[in-house]
Amino acid sequence: MRTYRRLLTVTGLAAATIATAGLNTSAFAATNLTSGHVDVLDAEWDGADLHLHVHDEETDTEYEPADVTLSVPAAAKVTNPGYSFLGSGGQIWLLPDTETEADAAGVLFAGVSTEHLSTGVFTNNSVNYQLVSATRDGAATEDFSIYAGSGVRWFDSNTATTSYKSRTFTVGSHNHANWAFEEAGTYQLTFRVQGTVGGVTESATAAYTVVVSS
Repeated sequence: MRTYRRLLTVTGLAAATIATAGLNTSAFAATNLTSGHVDVLDAEWDGADLHLHVHDEETDTEYEPADVTLSVPAAAKVTNPGYSFLGSGGQIWLLPDTETEADAAGVLFAGVSTEHLSTGVFTNNSVNYQLVSATRDGAATEDFSIYAGSGVRWFDSNTATTSYKSRTFTVGSHNHANWAFEEAGTYQLTFRVQGTVGGVTESATAAYTVVVSS
């Protein structure tokens, strides 16, 4: 059975702290996901609204994106395969598109999921994921991309182009690609999922925190 976990917001945390003085507040810290199969972009429709969650496939648990930190360790560093959009550095941090490689490196196997969306709800039985913005250590960055196979880009934070900012996925699908980071730092990645229901555009937007360690 899938479980859903919503950690306390800042307001809720303050109230809980007052109400439970003397308790260890570390219990309210955000969840840190470091390895295993995790659908980072997981869309759901509750009959009235779209939602974005982080779905930990290992424990079958859902989290609000704001409550999760995704960690990319130094062990994720690999030789730059040489695709021009990955920059000129000798190495990149990579969350690979196969579970075997991810498990061997001890890193996240990051997914993009629409498997919890039912057919017959959205026009053309599809939704669109959009990369709204990307920052690293508080500044706009060109150092993030998601690509499949031999350099087929899905998303790219390069601000010099409007391409590779959105991709359409069929509902009921489960997708994996390579998540690449060109520099260490703390990334804030904002994504939107959008679809049409009965002629009305529905969407949900969420920010994700990714910490890439040197």
